[in-house]
Amino acid sequence: MKLFTGLIFCSLVLGVHSQWLSFLGEAYEGKTHGGDMAPVAYSDMREANFKNSDKYFHARGNYDAAQRGPGGAWAAKVISDARENVQRVTDWLKHGDSGHGVEDSRADQAANEWGRSGKDPNHFRPPGLPDKY
Repeated sequence: MKLFTGLIFCSLVLGVHSQWLSFLGEAYEGKTHGGDMAPVAYSDMREANFKNSDKYFHARGNYDAAQRGPGGAWAAKVISDARENVQRVTDWLKHGDSGHGVEDSRADQAANEWGRSGKDPNHFRPPGLPDKY
């Protein structure tokens, strides 16, 4: 009986362990590999420097990261939430001078969620944004 219990316990631990490794791998890839969230979407947004494209790049970065799996979606949510929270603090410190108010933060978060949920980021694509992006 102890052997049977031990085998069941080990199989559960190994099964959960492999799921966690997969989740952590997806999270890492969503954050860095191919640069879904940080390098690619952000650098494309900076490079494009295109008016009214912010929400598109929010949605695209979250979408790309979430396509890697639940870990990628989790990483995208953590990064997006942290980014918005940091901007709220800097707004408070600057007394709102940054132009990134509560309404804009809510709109950014809506675009983030749109992308993470697997919906097409092109919904937020502004007219005239080069096809490169």
